[in-house]
Amino acid sequence: MKIIFTLLVCSIAFAARAQSTRDIMLGGGVDLLKTDNRSLLNKAQLGFEGNYFIKRRVSLGIGAELWTNNQKSSFVLGTRLYANDKVFFRFRGLIGANDLSIGMGYSKPIDKNLRLEGMGDYYLNGSAFALRVGLGYVLR
Repeated sequence: MKIIFTLLVCSIAFAARAQSTRDIMLGGGVDLLKTDNRSLLNKAQLGFEGNYFIKRRVSLGIGAELWTNNQKSSFVLGTRLYANDKVFFRFRGLIGANDLSIGMGYSKPIDKNLRLEGMGDYYLNGSAFALRVGLGYVLR
């Protein structure tokens, strides 16, 4: 009975893991609110990124930020540092917009590979704050 219980606990722990070293997570999101918007639906900001986990709780990311107005689209380089399997801090450089962002987020597992993410970012050069929601998919 002890062996069955131990195997059950180990298999649940393995299935519940969020990400591991060498996993890749692809994701995208849209800003729900940004403090530099002058009116509702004046512009939309979309982001797409890929993250490679160099350690279980550290990832390096590459991506793009796109705007619906005349603002330049940006190439993005960044990192995520996970405090636990769900809460993370992120730092990104936006090449094109010439800006840096720092923020934190929460990643809620929907299933084994799919994540619903909510993030808040502060853009240092633009002095703006944004709330973003998105999806991430972990490739194992």
